[in-house]
Amino acid sequence: MINHKLVLPQYLNHYGFLFGGHLLKWVDEYAYIAAAMEYPDCDFVTIGMDKVEFKKSIKGGTILMFVVDKVRQGRTSVQFSVSVYGTTAKAEKDMVFSTKVTCVRIDEQGRKRPLPG
Repeated sequence: MINHKLVLPQYLNHYGFLFGGHLLKWVDEYAYIAAAMEYPDCDFVTIGMDKVEFKKSIKGGTILMFVVDKVRQGRTSVQFSVSVYGTTAKAEKDMVFSTKVTCVRIDEQGRKRPLPG
């Protein structure tokens, strides 16, 4: 799955670069969307991200491309690889961030439930 996000002024710090927390929020959101689309009748919460290391600074006006791929399915959880690329006006792509996000299926009381199938 591929998604895009424009880095607007409200997402920037006082140096003109993207706050890392916004990027982490988007990574979490897109991993959740991937899980919800793969398992449409299931409820998920994020239980972890493998690694948080920002590879490059991201300036305002950058268009980010999020590439989300399923890498592992367990009994109650699913893991997605999320790679984030920054694109410039010249259509050049640089990887700026990557991690693996693990989502677990839960019931109405917040307890783990097995995935279907």
